[in-house]
Amino acid sequence: MTLALEQILNGVQFGVALFLLAAGLTLIFGIMGVINLAHGSLYLIGAYGAALVSQRTGSFILAILAGLAASAIAGLIIEFVVIRKLYARDHVQQVLATFGLILFINEGATILFGRQPLFVAMPPALSGAVEIIPGVPYPTYRLAVIAVGLLVAFGLYLFVNKTRVGMLVRAGATHRDMVRALGVDIRLLYTLVFGLGALLAGLAGLMAGPLLAVQVGMGEQILILTFVVVVIGGVGSIRGAFFGAMIVGITDTLLRGFLPALLRSLMTTSQADALAAGLSSMGIYLIMALVLLIKPQGLFSGQN
Repeated sequence: MTLALEQILNGVQFGVALFLLAAGLTLIFGIMGVINLAHGSLYLIGAYGAALVSQRTGSFILAILAGLAASAIAGLIIEFVVIRKLYARDHVQQVLATFGLILFINEGATILFGRQPLFVAMPPALSGAVEIIPGVPYPTYRLAVIAVGLLVAFGLYLFVNKTRVGMLVRAGATHRDMVRALGVDIRLLYTLVFGLGALLAGLAGLMAGPLLAVQVGMGEQILILTFVVVVIGGVGSIRGAFFGAMIVGITDTLLRGFLPALLRSLMTTSQADALAAGLSSMGIYLIMALVLLIKPQGLFSGQN
């Protein structure tokens, strides 16, 4: 029971990181119609910005500000220099251009920082553990990540559903030409949406720093799962991104945590570990296939 609770919380924490990435990605694709493969690179930039400032100053607060600023500025530059020229292009050209951005950013990070991973120290105030129930300690930092993710999800819900800008964002996702005809500056709206997506990706990256090694290529590793989340939840839906991220995060964590032990009771240890690794990787894709069979547009397509 204790192990199951810990694994579920680990899954929620992983799901929160996926949500922060998926929320920006689904808004960018749903509103702007751009397939942005470089979204994971913004995650990388946020992680590197926070890691470098943390190592040099020892301040986690300054690291947070640096990571957010780095990803947001990088996102605005990318939108202005590259993405803005892709709005009227087909998806093949968007994929090629943003894939080129991945190569450019990864090589730039390698030249500037090398291939050795950076390790970020856990903030002292969040380095302990909290007993969530008697006898079940859980790392404070992971709980803080979950809390931040839930607050951001609630804030995005209010932003999209309760503000004028959010109304334009929702309208732009389904009636782009009508919004333009009403005199709304679509270019400014697109820049705002892309900058928000970049900021969320950077937040996910900087929060991952103390848990994972910050290294070149980390953005691509999580980007595939982010696309799975978007497909499951439905393109353009913040609600779909949240529930899709929770499904993927918890499923992936539980499979990796419990499937090897289950299979060891049926076969040798080496066979069980090899089979469990493959089945765990397949699990979320099987869920995606099942969702697409039942609801081809995703669980919450068209709902914010």
